Amino acid sequence: MSESTLRIGVLMPEVLGTYGDTGNAIVLKERARRRSIAAEIIEVGLLDTIPESLDIYTLGGGEDTAQSLAAHKLREDPGLMRALDAGRSLLAICASLQVLGRWYRDARDQRVAGLGVLDITTDPQGSRSIGELVSEPMLEGLTETLTGFENHGGGTVLGPEAQPLGRVVKGTGNGTPEGCEPAPIAYDGVVQGSIIATYMHGPCLARNPELADLLISRATGLDLEPLEVPGVAELRAERLAMLGA
Repeated sequence: MSESTLRIGVLMPEVLGTYGDTGNAIVLKERARRRSIAAEIIEVGLLDTIPESLDIYTLGGGEDTAQSLAAHKLREDPGLMRALDAGRSLLAICASLQVLGRWYRDARDQRVAGLGVLDITTDPQGSRSIGELVSEPMLEGLTETLTGFENHGGGTVLGPEAQPLGRVVKGTGNGTPEGCEPAPIAYDGVVQGSIIATYMHGPCLARNPELADLLISRATGLDLEPLEVPGVAELRAERLAMLGA
């Protein structure tokens, strides 16, 4: 952790901020502050050099053109790759999940090279997945049901080096590319190295505080005590009851 201050990066918010995913950094900063951990948010624009020394990096979702711009930026700028090589944590949402893979196929049916740090590929599903997404976590350190809102047309296939974040209870999650047979069990997200990626918007960490705390714990090396924020548990319980999950 840099000079006792948790430095949280928001990368390219002008192109990867369509669905409010920049809120994930705000949640991280606030949950750190409530534990007396100094924290700051560093916004890194599309034309800025990506620092390699931040403690947590966040990437959000975006539409086709924005996704293409982000993919090009990450291929050309070595900052994030160096940070990942050093074991820095990264949370990636939706379009960013696809960009971090080996490749994804865009709306023009063109295969676009990704950063290649996730062993995944993404093709169109043939229909769009829009609605609530609920999954049971498969990542060590998480015990609470994960919830979010998905809005994507891609079907993501995980290779042997990648593991899913959760087992889908409601919604689509990673989905199935058009023309392929759906797997008997649906999964959401990808976990590989220090990267956690998911199709959950929400923002994701506002709806899943345990995941936020896991990222903070990894970045600081601290065993965090439980943090009670008034209303959070009640809102989670209400949403899960409404979804029948």
